[in-house]
Amino acid sequence: MEQVDTLIIGAGASGLFCAFHLANFGKSVLVLDHANKAGKKILMSGGGRCNFINRQVQTHHFVSQNPHFVKSALSRYGSEDFIALVERHRIGYHEREHGQLFCDDSAKDIVKMLLDECQAAKATIALNTAIEQIIPSDSGFVIRTKHKKDNRSASIAAKSLVIATGGLSIPTLGATGFGYQVATQFGHTIIPTSAGLVPFTFTDKLGEMIKSLSGLSIDVIAYNNRASFQLPMLFTHRGLSGPAMLQLSNHWQLGEIITINLLPTLDAGEYLLKQKTKQPKQLLRTALAGILPKKLIAALENHLWQQHKDTELANLKNDTLRQLGNTLNAWQIKPSGTEGYRVAEVTKGGVDTRQVSGKTMESRLQPNLYFIGEVLDVTGWLGGYNFAWSWASGYVCAESIAMRG
Repeated sequence: MEQVDTLIIGAGASGLFCAFHLANFGKSVLVLDHANKAGKKILMSGGGRCNFINRQVQTHHFVSQNPHFVKSALSRYGSEDFIALVERHRIGYHEREHGQLFCDDSAKDIVKMLLDECQAAKATIALNTAIEQIIPSDSGFVIRTKHKKDNRSASIAAKSLVIATGGLSIPTLGATGFGYQVATQFGHTIIPTSAGLVPFTFTDKLGEMIKSLSGLSIDVIAYNNRASFQLPMLFTHRGLSGPAMLQLSNHWQLGEIITINLLPTLDAGEYLLKQKTKQPKQLLRTALAGILPKKLIAALENHLWQQHKDTELANLKNDTLRQLGNTLNAWQIKPSGTEGYRVAEVTKGGVDTRQVSGKTMESRLQPNLYFIGEVLDVTGWLGGYNFAWSWASGYVCAESIAMRG
């Protein structure tokens, strides 16, 4: 039976990062993954350029039922640490808005960096390997595996077991709920999961209107009673996307209304009243032509004020104009749902962090069992924060295992 100090299940961001740090601490490490390639999700992130970190990473950038859980790990491995690693590998990168850092060339550079580090540290990676059974033992765990290509079975003894399997997002890349199954096996609670950082969908007339605007992007403030984001919003043939919608989706529950300020820098009601004074004979669509895209005005006209579309401002009551202005500053709509795990960048919910140590990532219920990355109930904002959590949780886990001797 093969024996290793630590077995890591999952060759994604957190798993690979944990692996080479642990190996550098002098531990024998084996990483297993059922996929045929390591770091698949990294490769498609950031439109293929990988938004690998954010310059400013703070606790409030994460959603969790236990929001203080991330503090320790983030304080011990920060943005500057990962940037230094990227620079050491001479990977070109650039900064976009809100502190987001992207590769100049390709996300492949980040995957190569992680694999090169694993190779240099002598951390072994075995792909196409399914986990058949995990059995706790006196000295740790016995993991029974089967190779997916030749059906060869094997048993591996490990002192420590790290679950770095990610969530349910983008199943075409191999995402499964395996990590939640392992957690449940050892008595852990799973916070109900849902798609995060995902576009909203709409039905009926509203859905048709949004579809007709596909490709149009405008700056908005999107909010509900839990969060607010001033960012671009994109109309698509399926619904509403863009950074504002993706961010808000992390704070939204099915059946809730979202509010969109289509004119975040303007009091639309006051603007319309001034237009009425200046040019009383103009129509609403003419008055709005300078501040909203014409295509959007035409769609909103049919959807929200069709009865007033041919009425001159002079013939509209001030209260009506204020009300129309309020609608533009606070357009309330109810999504029918989201596009789901198929396109979601992350999974909300996961292993309850109240049953995991935030200082070591070790299970409070099963000695020598660790959880890192997205499998935990920690969901970062859009902008490099989920990678920040992968790096920090992976590092802290490696450090804590190494310190145990």
